[in-house]
Amino acid sequence: MAALDEAGARSIIFDVDFSSTSNPVEDAALARSLSEASAEIVLPTFGQSESFESDRQIDALPIASLRRHASLASVSVIPDSDGVVRNMPLGTMTAGVPRPSLSAQAAGVAGKAGNQFPVDFAIDPVSIPRYSFIDVASGRFDPSTITDKDILIGATAIEMGDRYATPRHGVLPGVIVQAIAAETLLGGIPIFGGWLVPLLVGALGAALVFARKTYSRVVATSGLGAAALFGADIAAYSLAGADFRIVAGLILVLASGAARSGLLLYREMYRGKRIDQESGLPNRLALREADGSQENAQTIVAMLANFDAIKSVIGADAIGSLMGSLAARMGGRDIVYRIDDRCLAWISDEAHETRIETLTELRRELRRPLEISGKRVDPAIVFGIAAAGATAEASLAASTALANDKVWHMHEAAEQDLLEQQVSLMGELANAIENHELEVHYQPKLDLMTDCIASVEALVRWHHPTRGYLSPDSFIPLAEKNDHIADMTLFVLQRTLRDLAQWHGAGIEVKAAVNISARLLISPAFFDAVGAALQVSDTSASDLIFEVTESATMADPAAALRALEGYRRMGIMISLDDYGTGQSTLTYLKTLPLGELKIDRSFVENAHEDSSDALLVHSTVNLAHALGLLVVAEGIETVECLDFLREVGCDLAQGYFVSRPLPASELLALCLSSSTASDTLARTAA
Repeated sequence: MAALDEAGARSIIFDVDFSSTSNPVEDAALARSLSEASAEIVLPTFGQSESFESDRQIDALPIASLRRHASLASVSVIPDSDGVVRNMPLGTMTAGVPRPSLSAQAAGVAGKAGNQFPVDFAIDPVSIPRYSFIDVASGRFDPSTITDKDILIGATAIEMGDRYATPRHGVLPGVIVQAIAAETLLGGIPIFGGWLVPLLVGALGAALVFARKTYSRVVATSGLGAAALFGADIAAYSLAGADFRIVAGLILVLASGAARSGLLLYREMYRGKRIDQESGLPNRLALREADGSQENAQTIVAMLANFDAIKSVIGADAIGSLMGSLAARMGGRDIVYRIDDRCLAWISDEAHETRIETLTELRRELRRPLEISGKRVDPAIVFGIAAAGATAEASLAASTALANDKVWHMHEAAEQDLLEQQVSLMGELANAIENHELEVHYQPKLDLMTDCIASVEALVRWHHPTRGYLSPDSFIPLAEKNDHIADMTLFVLQRTLRDLAQWHGAGIEVKAAVNISARLLISPAFFDAVGAALQVSDTSASDLIFEVTESATMADPAAALRALEGYRRMGIMISLDDYGTGQSTLTYLKTLPLGELKIDRSFVENAHEDSSDALLVHSTVNLAHALGLLVVAEGIETVECLDFLREVGCDLAQGYFVSRPLPASELLALCLSSSTASDTLARTAA
């Protein structure tokens, strides 16, 4: 020590245990040497457990004769739970006194006992100069390297046991760990940022990774996220001395990249097995896994009847493009699958009558010429129908339709299932009518001059106790076919008359329309039943509208005309529904005792965008007004369409943009709030 003091050391700091006495003569000599030294002397103090199983700590201090001539500093090292030293204390409490740590004493840094700082293990231990005890004792060192330096004295031998695991350098002697900690503090007290902030940043990076839809973007995002964490950690330490634990954040970003990549790969493989490579359509396997549990669900197969002829014209390579074009023509209502070279399929949950109408219209659409690979082809399509999931049976039914030169054919088992369903449903419908289990909802018609609800259309609804909600298309055609239509229509009429009386009592003056089928239109018994219902009702016949279709009036024109004139004499207004879809002529319109004309939605919904539809709607409005008829446009779903109808002078508008069909109580509330146009339009369909 005398040699170090003579060389001009600023301080001499011991990491050597002086807590027990040695030879009294030698202890006295060391005390005398400490008292005579010009350099600041720092001796160690530390805490240790009383025994292996004890939680009691014993504080170790240098013997009294030594500590009178020196400062005391803590040499306690507290590894993390995994045994690795990452942080060092700025100070500790020993013998009830707060004392600086050895590294803080060496660096001249003040701090609060109990506070820690992260050690910069980027410092290479080899970069810290060192001398052996023998060299110093024998004077074999350059004194200029000692002048104004802080000297740490400690043991480095393995036998001494004072060794600790560190993150970068493996196991180091305690005195070297203390030296690295002192070097860290010489650059300022680092801020321990912890792991939470990097973990949150990693979570944000993981969210960005999982938002990526392609493998390349996932890899790029996870790589950039990891690089950003590294860069931010370096910048935080360089600029603010903040030391963060970024491992958890890095693992989260990289793990999310690996997981997302695996998920995308799995999805690609999963999708690849379920996609027809030629057409890009889902294949038979995808159809097999599709949900066919809906009410009335059946499998429809569309077979290209002239497949071989078309293939010889356009070539085998273009068949996929042909099938894709055919699927596109079917529209987006159902998912269309390619189940073999010449067949497309889908699952339909329409009622049988609606399904047949759809297939007939679809065949006409699909027969329109297509241009494939620069060549014009004319597809011929037939359809097969079978139970949901019975794809092979549906294909066989399509082959039967082709062999019999029919548009469609239903597989026998499906026919039997359909018959059983219909018989069961009709029995339940009869009970529902008798027990008043049906409901009537009302879809408003907006007066475009006053922006108030002027009339409503009564629509029957059936929420079956076991089958759930049933679409009207699934039971109204059956009711008409099975002689239940009269009872059901009378139920709707009586409920409508009752609700009209309640609305009028609440000060709401609206009219209500009831749909009358072709069979009922020419039925004398139904005519008498309508008269009887009006006699016992508090509602005037002038508040009632009967909506009839063109097809209903054309089935038996003479009988239909007599019935309509009879209803007109009662005071009921007659409205011609779905105008434009039949074969009406000017003479026919002039002959019928009409008060209202409803333009079919197929002409209205795109009239604000399609010039042809716009011309048809405009001319129909002018024609109807010339004949003294009110005009109702149905199928309004946008404000642009409504504005167009105002411009062309249409009287009434009906559609989801005005309102969906509502129960009587909700309709009353809507009418009460529709005193202005803004109130009405605020209740658009969700």
